[in-house]
Amino acid sequence: MRILYLHRTRAGDGQSVHIDELIEAFRQEGHSVEVIGPKRIDAMKSGLERSLLPPALYEFAELGFSGVEFFRLLAAARRFRPDVIYQRANLHMLSGVWLSRLLRLPLFVEVNAPLAQERRRFGNLVWPKLATWSENTLWRRATRVLPVTAVLGEMVAASGVPQARISVVANGVDTDRFAICDRDAAKAALGLDGKLVLGFVGYVRAWHGLEQVLDLLVEDPGLAQAHLIVIGDGPALAPLAERAARLGVADRIHLAGIIAREQIAGHAAAFDIALQPEVTPYASPLKLFEYMALGHAIVAPDMANIREVLTNGDDALLFAPGDRQAFAAAVARLAADPQLRQRLSAGARDNIERNGRTWRGNARHVAALARSLLERQGNTAPLVAPSEA
Repeated sequence: MRILYLHRTRAGDGQSVHIDELIEAFRQEGHSVEVIGPKRIDAMKSGLERSLLPPALYEFAELGFSGVEFFRLLAAARRFRPDVIYQRANLHMLSGVWLSRLLRLPLFVEVNAPLAQERRRFGNLVWPKLATWSENTLWRRATRVLPVTAVLGEMVAASGVPQARISVVANGVDTDRFAICDRDAAKAALGLDGKLVLGFVGYVRAWHGLEQVLDLLVEDPGLAQAHLIVIGDGPALAPLAERAARLGVADRIHLAGIIAREQIAGHAAAFDIALQPEVTPYASPLKLFEYMALGHAIVAPDMANIREVLTNGDDALLFAPGDRQAFAAAVARLAADPQLRQRLSAGARDNIERNGRTWRGNARHVAALARSLLERQGNTAPLVAPSEA
């Protein structure tokens, strides 16, 4: 199958991981992929170009850029002759819709967040009605909408998209890169021999609630020798370090910062307990799939989008969202019970394997949807999956 992949993501963060991994998975499955997207820049600089225009003009520029994007897509389509367009949704991004209508190509739209709602909540929209219109237009005109959670799928359906055109495709993981390895050796490499290690991976924001973990290191006798590893960067990292110094636990936290993608698994392998203290209600956290693949005992909020992936007591301990005491109790329980950690670890890894929660699994699922659609439309001869050829 020939896939024209469209995105507008510049930041080299978790979004880019999803993009790069899925493209590579499509190619590993034997499909040809042509990518149309911007040049990648540092995640910390991704807002720089926005500051060069007044917000009101910037939003119209975003929509206007769809015209430039459309002609790039059209040129690529004439050269590449795709079977399907795959677009990672962004606000004010209608070029894929226009190309789909012009060339009568199926348009698959991956939705990772309700961006109009997000930007309105954080005060980054001057024209909220325009943003809502453009987002709803993209969703409604797509041949198939692929939200990353069922919770997000309900939001898509509420905009007027029929359920029959919505297919949930959660995040995934590369199980070759994130494979279970020697935890003791990973700890030794970080100078943490014999220590109980709590860990977090990701772009660190205040709402992640990692300050709760520092309080636990101070208050819980069962965690008196525990250490915290944070892999990633973000605006909440400096305040976290300052708080650790005030609490007298600076020597018990390891702030790894941004490290190469291929090195993350080696650091995260040292975790005994993997943390997801808070989560956006509609998100599919990439870190959860990596935690599972590494065979970690996971602590996460008991929320609908998390329950789509994890089961309390089988592959994670889930706690009441926003309940600091419940979070502390879950961490303390795991800290005191190595057998429970081992059982949840095995359950997490089994979850990945049993449910095919990998990037290649996602690529196979999307390709199967596309093949079925194309065959029903009669636009192409029946396409044989590469693994069946």
